[in-house]
Amino acid sequence: MSKYGVIVMGPAGAGKSTLCNALIQHLQTVRRSAFFVNLDPAADNFQYEPDLDIRDLITLEDVMEEMGLGPNGGLIYCFEFLLQNLDFLSDALDPLSEEYLIVFDMPGQIELYTHVPLLPSLVQFLSRAGPLNINLCAAYLLESTFVVDKAKFFAGTLSAMSAMLMLEMPHVNILTKMDQVREMISRRELKRFSRVDVQLLQDNNDAEYDAGTDPMSKESLMSGGSFDRLNRAVAQLIDDFSMVSFLQLEAQDEDSVAAVLSHIDDAIQFHEAQEPREPGDTQEVDWEDAD
Repeated sequence: MSKYGVIVMGPAGAGKSTLCNALIQHLQTVRRSAFFVNLDPAADNFQYEPDLDIRDLITLEDVMEEMGLGPNGGLIYCFEFLLQNLDFLSDALDPLSEEYLIVFDMPGQIELYTHVPLLPSLVQFLSRAGPLNINLCAAYLLESTFVVDKAKFFAGTLSAMSAMLMLEMPHVNILTKMDQVREMISRRELKRFSRVDVQLLQDNNDAEYDAGTDPMSKESLMSGGSFDRLNRAVAQLIDDFSMVSFLQLEAQDEDSVAAVLSHIDDAIQFHEAQEPREPGDTQEVDWEDAD
C-alpha cells in the first residue's frame, strides 16, 4: 500500500511553514487527512502542532551547546543523527494509510538541497525505493519578490534546478507571497518569470541603458561586465535544461492553495486521472485588475 507525501523546501524566509499551514488548513476543510512532520530542529511557534517533530529526537540548540557547533554545522549534525535513527520516522509513518497526505516541513539552509548528500539519503528511505513506500514530491519555494531583482531570481531558479537534479524526484516549484508583487509587475511579465524566460535579463539591461543609469554605480557594475556575463551564463544553463517553471501561490487565497495542491497530487499520482488546475487561472480577474 502506497503512502503520499510532499517535502516543502526552499531558502529561509521563502514561506515554507506558511505553505504547510495553508495545506493543512485546506486539507481539513475538504475533509482529507493530513500528517504534519517537522524536520527543522530549530523551528518553533507552529500554527498546527506537528504530529511528528524532530525536536523530540534532537534539537539544534542542544547540539550547538553540547558540540560547540555553529548553526549550519549543528543542522548537518542533526540530520546525520536522524539518519542514524530512522526508526524515529518509520515507527510513526509506517502505520499511516493511503488516505493521508504527509507534509514534511524542512529547514531553510540551502546547502541541504544543493550539495550536502544527506537529504538524498533521507528521500531514498522515505520514497517508494525505501521501506516506507511513500509517493513523494518536493515543493521548492522561492519568494516572488525575487522577480524585482532579475539576477537574484535566476540565482534562485538555479538553486531550484540544483535541488531537482540532486534529489531526482518529482518537483513542484512555487513562487510564494504573490500578493507582495501585484503592484510591482504586470501579469503578462509575470508569466515570463513563471516560465523562466532568459530574455528577461536582456530586457533588464536595455531598460537600465535607456534610463541613463550611471555606468559607475553599484547597480550598473553588478549588472554589466563580468557580472552580466555570469548572469547570462547562469540563465543560459537554466534555459538549456528547460526544467524549471513556477506556480504562483497566495497562501491566504484558498483557490490558490487548492490549485497548488492539485499539482502536488498530480506529481504524487494521488488521483491518477485528475488534471491539475493552474493557479494563474484562479487569479485571472485579480491580475487583470492589477495591470
